[in-house]
Amino acid sequence: MTMANPWHGEVALTLDGERHVLRLTLGALAELEAMLETDTLVALVERYEAGKFSSADVLRLVVAGLRGGGWSGGYREILTAEIAGGPLEAARVGAELIARAFTVPD
Repeated sequence: MTMANPWHGEVALTLDGERHVLRLTLGALAELEAMLETDTLVALVERYEAGKFSSADVLRLVVAGLRGGGWSGGYREILTAEIAGGPLEAARVGAELIARAFTVPD
């Protein structure tokens, strides 16, 4: 089983029955900025904090994290993937990715 290391900003997610480690690397963050329908990552963080994020925001964030963790898929693949825990788990993982990307664990 692949373990997620919070000190590296990693979060785990099971996708199509396979456990993946997600991480928002600098490249993944740049890719996320290109995919977002907002001007900045700060806008996405603010939407998350306010609870005003869309399912597309969650999927784009998950894809960026998966890609930062070495996954070769993309947005089209995530649309048909089965995420263990469903939309709530995807949103939780997205929030955790943001938190871990911009803070140091205690």
